Amino acid sequence: MKILLTFPGQGPQQPGMLQNLPQGEAILKEASEALNEDASALDSAEALRHTRAVQLCLLIAGVAHARELERQGLAFAMTSGLSIGAYPAAVVAGALAFDDALRLVALRGQLMEQAYPAGYGLTAIIGLTQSELEPLLGEESWLANINAERQLVIAGSEAAMQATAERAKAAGAQKTHRLAVSVPSHCALLAEPAAKLAEAFKAVTIVRPRRAWLSSSSGRVLWQPAQIADDLAYNMSRTVRWHEAMIAANERDVRLAIEVPPGAVLTGLTRQAFSEGEALSLEQGGYELALTLAKRLQARG
Repeated sequence: MKILLTFPGQGPQQPGMLQNLPQGEAILKEASEALNEDASALDSAEALRHTRAVQLCLLIAGVAHARELERQGLAFAMTSGLSIGAYPAAVVAGALAFDDALRLVALRGQLMEQAYPAGYGLTAIIGLTQSELEPLLGEESWLANINAERQLVIAGSEAAMQATAERAKAAGAQKTHRLAVSVPSHCALLAEPAAKLAEAFKAVTIVRPRRAWLSSSSGRVLWQPAQIADDLAYNMSRTVRWHEAMIAANERDVRLAIEVPPGAVLTGLTRQAFSEGEALSLEQGGYELALTLAKRLQARG
């Protein structure tokens, strides 16, 4: 039986989120040197208005908490992240160096924000299945995330998303909600920025990971460096298949999924996908509970 660490995408970021990280002084120093700027300033309310800062904060926080779990003795076999979360997952799996990840994520956020500075984003659609929602998509709206069987996200222009949301409500959707994301992630609109990021990956060394790295774009475990690089570069323009990925993890004998801070959204989604096992938000449950559950799982063999 295995343990999975999961890393969130944009949404749960908060001002001050880098100020009380485990071993925080050391990791912020690492980040500052790699970025050639003061990383501790990335989590101000003003900075978090920008995609670049948000994504860097999620990367730094994810790596810090995963390192602390490992320092306290947690033995995990697999990592996976949603969207930007794939980057700390790759670092912790051992495929990507932290300093390279910082520079790539800084570029990623910059490219995404420059491509669509306003008028676009993401909207959650709750209560419809993929087959029910897809016929309702109009021009300039795309299916972006399959987070659960009936929890989907669309991307596109504000007008197109609003029109699709209205059609979804008429078709029986329980809820539609405009997400706090200013970029139309995980659709064809970001194909060009993704291609530019792929060029930057050519200057970076990706290695075979020490732990299984599960792609949330394909729902497959990837081991080959070229495949991992392609997945990381292009995941901004590809549909997120979180539900499928978590089913795949469960089928690969994962029985405990620990969501690294910030947030708890992935924990709820993972529970919906698991047919057996447990999911825990580290932010809500704390280190002691996570380690207790891990020991209990390992004792069962």
